[in-house]
Amino acid sequence: MGDETKKAAEAKLVLYRNKIGYPDKWRDYSKFTVERDDLLDNVNRGAEFEQQRDLKKLGQPVDETEWGMTPPTVNAYYNPSMNDINFPAGILQPPFYSLAADPALNFGGIGMVIGHEMTHGFDDQGSKYDGKGNLREWQTPADRKAFTERTDCEVKEYGNFAPEPGANVNGKLTLGENTADNGGIRIAFLALQNTLAAEGKKVDGPKSEGFTPAQQFFIQYGQIWCESRRPEYSRMMVKVDPHSPGKFRVNGVVENFDEFGKAFHCKKGSPMNPENSCRVW
Repeated sequence: MGDETKKAAEAKLVLYRNKIGYPDKWRDYSKFTVERDDLLDNVNRGAEFEQQRDLKKLGQPVDETEWGMTPPTVNAYYNPSMNDINFPAGILQPPFYSLAADPALNFGGIGMVIGHEMTHGFDDQGSKYDGKGNLREWQTPADRKAFTERTDCEVKEYGNFAPEPGANVNGKLTLGENTADNGGIRIAFLALQNTLAAEGKKVDGPKSEGFTPAQQFFIQYGQIWCESRRPEYSRMMVKVDPHSPGKFRVNGVVENFDEFGKAFHCKKGSPMNPENSCRVW
C-alpha cells in the first residue's frame, strides 16, 4: 500500500473532527460598529449583523470549519450533524486544565469534558446520527432495544434526584447530558490509567498532597461542578435545563462508577457504591 493510499485509508477511520482552541478562519467583524456609550444600539446592530451573516449562508455550501462558540467561551460542545467536538481556548485553562497540574487533575477536569463531548455522539440524540453526520438508524433493533433499556435506567435514577423538595430532576429532559457525563468519566479515567501506566504508575498510589491519583481525579471532577443556587432558581432550572444540577452531575455519576467506590473505600451497598447502578456506555 502506497503512502497516499495508506493516509486516505487512515483518514476514513477518523470520524470525529476535533476543533481545539480557535477556528482556522477568523470571523470578520470589520463591518460591525460598536459605540462605547450606545449599549442599546450596539445590541440592535449586533442582532442585525448576525442575521445578515446567517442570510448570506443561504444557497451556499456548508462551512464545516465554522465554530458555534467564540474562542474565549468557557464551554464545549458536540455537533452531531458535523460529528465534531469543540473546545474553545476559554475552557483550556484552570480549573479545567493546567500544564503545571498533576495528570489526575487534568483528566478529572478537561479530560472529563472531552469524554463528555465524545459520548454525546452516542447519547439518546447523538446515537441517531451515523459517523458521517447523517440522521439515520445504524444500530440493529436488538442494539437499540438494549440501548433504550439502559437509558431508561438513567431516566428513573435521575428522576429521583431533587435539588429542592418537590422539585425533581426531569430524567428524560436531562438524559443526553447525564449519559454524556456517565460515559465521559469512564473515558477520562481510562485515559488517566493509560497515562500513568506508561510511566509505571497506578491510580491507587503513590499519594500526592495526601491523595492517590484516583482520589485526586474524583475530587477535581467534583470541584469543576461546584455551584450555589437559590431555591427559586433550582426549581426553575429543573423544568428547562437539559443539564442536571451540579450536585447530581457529580453524585449521580460517581455512584454509577465503581472506581469511585474503590478509590474512597465505600462499602458495596452504600449510597455512593450501590449494588445496582446504571450504565449505558
